[in-house]
Amino acid sequence: MIKALFFDIDGTLVSFKTHQIPVSTVSAIAEAKARGVQIFISTGRPKIIINNVQALEERNLIDGYITMNGGYCFAGDTVISKHPISHRSIEIITRYATERGIPNLIVGEHNMVICDSGEIFEELFYRQLKVGVQLEEKTVAEAIAEGKDIIQLTTFVNEKQEAELQPLVPDCEMGRWHPAFVDITTKGCTKQQGIDEIIRHFGISLEETMAFGDGGNDISMIQHAAIGVAMGNALDSVKAVADYITDTVDEDGIANALRHFGVIG
Repeated sequence: MIKALFFDIDGTLVSFKTHQIPVSTVSAIAEAKARGVQIFISTGRPKIIINNVQALEERNLIDGYITMNGGYCFAGDTVISKHPISHRSIEIITRYATERGIPNLIVGEHNMVICDSGEIFEELFYRQLKVGVQLEEKTVAEAIAEGKDIIQLTTFVNEKQEAELQPLVPDCEMGRWHPAFVDITTKGCTKQQGIDEIIRHFGISLEETMAFGDGGNDISMIQHAAIGVAMGNALDSVKAVADYITDTVDEDGIANALRHFGVIG
């Protein structure tokens, strides 16, 4: 019996076309919640820019969050886990980005700043992803000097640059859900780990979990959950590891999958 649902946000819960959660998805999740199933968000976004799930939050449907690809998990005011990146790796990654003029988002527990912003950053974050928070721009030195834990770096490297960077920071995990950038966390921080930390906190077994996703950073949780569902609009690499491929986010994919598995009527 499924007792916990884990949902990626962009491209899974939220349509890239409308930037909203389909009505069918909200209704299906509300029904699952009414049947005693717990609902969790599992995203690469940090808390400060989770601005597109209000349709669920307003109805108190969300029980907890895996954010920053497992780097920071919380439920209400309770921090379940957080995993900062080592200072050495931060220095290597930020130097690599700065030397090449690559935009780099530096994300702490409660703050997020942009270094070396450019047109690609403006286009993706403000116009395409509709991030409603105007981020403060700082130099890398200023961002690091604040002395707070840095949990995630979102670095605008292409796949070739990622391949160059990864061997330099073997204690880091890299997850890509967009061709323009990669999310970097400390080694082992994945959505899979986030699921383990959430279910441990809530007393749920892995056999009672179901996860939905569409991007590369969702692969670990889709493989790990008892039932892993790929959206119809998911990458082929995600579909390849899923237990079930549902319809697209805009074609009632979540509601159809929950109905298929008997989570809702």
